[in-house]
Amino acid sequence: MTFLYTRTNSWTSAPQPDQSMIKLWKHITEKKNWRIVQLPNGFYQTEYKDIEDEENWIDITRRETIEGAESAIDSSITHYSKKLEFINGPKVVKTFE
Repeated sequence: MTFLYTRTNSWTSAPQPDQSMIKLWKHITEKKNWRIVQLPNGFYQTEYKDIEDEENWIDITRRETIEGAESAIDSSITHYSKKLEFINGPKVVKTFE
């Protein structure tokens, strides 16, 4: 049986975020840039404020309850906060000697 080992670097092999993407991630990790609106069908829509045009809102998700909508916002904030943690590369969690 033959095994093929290839050398890869998980950080450099993935597409790297550009400055505009990083700016967006920082923007949407602040809860003050979010809102919840109720739609005519009774659902709640989560939206974040557009970076370029502060009068414009970008719709993201629709939920049946206001609690579900707020939970979706909190999950998005957590997700993009984690992405920001790894901008400079992976975290070393353990080294061996």
